[in-house]
Amino acid sequence: MRKILEWQIATLTRVKAETPTVKTLTFSLPSWVPHFPGQHYDIRLTAPDGYQTERSYSIASEPERGGEIDLTVERLEDGEVSPYLDDVLMVGDQIELRGPIGGYFVWEAQMGEPLLLVGGGSGVVPLMSMVRHWAAAGSKVPVLLLYSVRSPEEVIYSDELNHLCEMRDGLRIFYTFTRQTPPGWTGYQRRIDAQMLHEVVSQISKPFRVYICGPTLLVETAANHLVQLGIAAENIRTERFGPTGPSL
Repeated sequence: MRKILEWQIATLTRVKAETPTVKTLTFSLPSWVPHFPGQHYDIRLTAPDGYQTERSYSIASEPERGGEIDLTVERLEDGEVSPYLDDVLMVGDQIELRGPIGGYFVWEAQMGEPLLLVGGGSGVVPLMSMVRHWAAAGSKVPVLLLYSVRSPEEVIYSDELNHLCEMRDGLRIFYTFTRQTPPGWTGYQRRIDAQMLHEVVSQISKPFRVYICGPTLLVETAANHLVQLGIAAENIRTERFGPTGPSL
């Protein structure tokens, strides 16, 4: 097994609340290696009686930050791992991590083509790694992010995304709220559909790469509509929520 896939002991150095149910945990790694935006790490917890459980979490940070990674974790009430990470783990505590892992759902600035990112809820996490990498690398390619979320208070990375839009040319963000909208909101107020994707896609030049991450239904709906709009299937990468994929 390659060394980068061996378990190592990471130390929690920072905790940032993103929303009422989502926190970003920053870990210092003794055997850090650069990751590709879109990859994930495995976390392993071991109980005093020896019982172990593992979960995968997408990396939120950019590879330009050396020695540490950000993992953004949504607390699931019935989860085995996320309640421990969000409620119990404290700065200075240590935990077992393994990674980076994954080679399909990855993007590098040097690829050079415009980028369409489609995220639902905490599915924005690996997409944020791509956006941060895009900014850190000084990429000039246009990036569009279509972000579906239930309410304004559940927008992850809200302040940073708004700041990046103000400070960097080339990044545009389209929010669609499915339950509650901000006061005076005139943007999208529904689940992602064909018409919405048509309007967003019309604002980016072809060919472009697509990365979609979120609940299975959102991912399949968006991918199918994009193919119907003439986007080549080989240019679309997807990551779904589920027991065998990143928990996000």
